[in-house]
Amino acid sequence: MSLLADIVTVVAVCAGALFFLAGTVGLLRLPDSLSRLHALTKADNLGLGLIVLGLLPQAGSFLAALKLVAVWGLVQLSGVTVAQVVAAALRRRDGPRP
Repeated sequence: MSLLADIVTVVAVCAGALFFLAGTVGLLRLPDSLSRLHALTKADNLGLGLIVLGLLPQAGSFLAALKLVAVWGLVQLSGVTVAQVVAAALRRRDGPRP
């Protein structure tokens, strides 16, 4: 069972890292701020979710697994809040999009 847990961990963490890389590429390559924000938030949320999913089999106890899920949930909430604040600031600065 430990070998299977290790394989799941490696696959999920590598997939999460690839989503983080994709979000970074989107941040650097997309033309406007709202597109960059969209790419970054989507890719980073999925990347962190996959990393947490990969770390769950390695958690020593139920409490440790619950802490990992709690951190993921808090990052989800803060990411949504920050994205809304940044988008509102961009909208005020640039005016409404056509």
